[in-house]
Amino acid sequence: MKQFIFFLLLFVSGALNAQFEGNTTPTYPELIEIYQQYAKDFPEIELYEMGSSDYGLPIYTCVINGAQDSVQTFEKARNKTTLLINNAIHPGEPDGVNACLIWIQQWIKAGRKTEGLPVIAIIPAYNVGGMMNRSSSSRANQDGPEEYGFRGNAQNLDLNRDFIKMDSKNMFTFAKIYHGLEPDVFLDAHVSNGADYQYVMTYIASVKERMSPALADLMYDDMIPFLEKESARKGFELSPYVYLKGKTPESGIQVFNDLPRYAMGYASLLNSFSFTLETHMLKPFPERVQSTLVFIESTIDWMSKHFEEIEEARDKTLKWEQNLENYLFNYSLTDKKDKIRFKGYEFSEPISEITGLKRLKYHQDRPYEKDLDYYKTYAASDTVRIPTAYIIGGQCSEVINRLKANNVEMTVIDDSENWLANQIRVNSFDSGNRPYEGHFLHSKITADRMRNTKIKRGDVYVPTDQKNRRFIISVLEPEAPDSYFAWNFFDSYVQQKEYFSPYVFEDKAKDILSHDPDLRKRFEALKEDDKEFRESAWEQLYFIYQNSEFYEPTHNYIPVFVVE
Repeated sequence: MKQFIFFLLLFVSGALNAQFEGNTTPTYPELIEIYQQYAKDFPEIELYEMGSSDYGLPIYTCVINGAQDSVQTFEKARNKTTLLINNAIHPGEPDGVNACLIWIQQWIKAGRKTEGLPVIAIIPAYNVGGMMNRSSSSRANQDGPEEYGFRGNAQNLDLNRDFIKMDSKNMFTFAKIYHGLEPDVFLDAHVSNGADYQYVMTYIASVKERMSPALADLMYDDMIPFLEKESARKGFELSPYVYLKGKTPESGIQVFNDLPRYAMGYASLLNSFSFTLETHMLKPFPERVQSTLVFIESTIDWMSKHFEEIEEARDKTLKWEQNLENYLFNYSLTDKKDKIRFKGYEFSEPISEITGLKRLKYHQDRPYEKDLDYYKTYAASDTVRIPTAYIIGGQCSEVINRLKANNVEMTVIDDSENWLANQIRVNSFDSGNRPYEGHFLHSKITADRMRNTKIKRGDVYVPTDQKNRRFIISVLEPEAPDSYFAWNFFDSYVQQKEYFSPYVFEDKAKDILSHDPDLRKRFEALKEDDKEFRESAWEQLYFIYQNSEFYEPTHNYIPVFVVE
């Protein structure tokens, strides 16, 4: 009877494998049913309901090589080398969904053991709402599958922009999964939408200059060369993600800036080896799935051969982070040019039959292989000295809840009698004129650590001498590109609440200038040098108002304090 069941499982496994290799991808209910059956049938596989999505259905995590108990499994993952794969953050890009199912089937079908593998955790489908919003036409540029989900979640958010702002329930669940596992390697599966070229699979790796030296050396000197060699051996040459400097690859290719708003940037900030997998939209879905499978297999193979080196690099990174005195941020590409060997297609710009204007056309019948300019060197333009701690106003519950969700340790101040700290003042910033993922994201922010301010009871003390130190600084320093200030969590503090009526303030302004010779001197100089100021009565009166006792002292001071 056991032999019959074994051969029946082999038959079913082969049939399912063929299904996953075709031009279809499971619906969310079908997908979860498959994983539930895996967990029921095979002791190596566990499936945990980790929390809610915005759609109302749960987000699951499948763990292979765990401990058959949720608490022990996540503890084992934190203490062992662990891979986390995130699928269907954009459900119209389901290559990773099918690839993970095929990988599991291949291991089960072959009866292979998992003892020599890392702990492997898979989020079967992260964007549940997008998975449920299924169609065959929302991705006009993509070759298959026949039906797929939608990019936006139930709130129409792009969840791959939500890893800092955490507007979705999905992200609170993801944070629980991520910090529960503390993965050493993180893969986020996608499909690209850009230039045409010969590669089926490209990848985004973390910006090297932002990583710890230990992680950067192991990743770029060993891991990436191994992945490139193994993938090519299995029929899928790899290229770094084709992020164009201009309109076509010939204008140059540049390394993508993996800010922590993105899944891989978030994982990189938390010191994982982090990759975004980008298959090519114009390649057939089954081929894209196979290239994703090969990348996953190669990653597992590399991890299985380098347990000690991975753990050593992570330990060194923890010490490196704890010893940092300054935090570098606002990284941008330099003008330094390298070369990359690239396999693309020639292009032309014929006149469009529709618009009557030039259009871009790639010629797949004219492939080429040549060296192109490659911009891969980043440099930070800003730095801040890392304080002993930050204090956050106790009224800032949204900020505090997000820090707690990311395992940030903090204490509530009960006795504020002797507490003084330097409050942060925002001096200037730009904002977009259209919403971006539900926010008017701030940029070009300047700020100072200003006055010594008394702390009130109920405020929250956040020491920087703890794990994930760079995450704390990146969200609390306003000038950092994905800070909580940039994402509008402190906007009410930069809105002035009191103003003046010009016809009433005229006489007060005259009196203020008469009693403050220095202010009058600056006022007259500004009028002389600035035509726009000279021709605006409001701007002149407002300048005097800002430099008077009537201007509200709390304007532009956010409730984030620095303990040096």
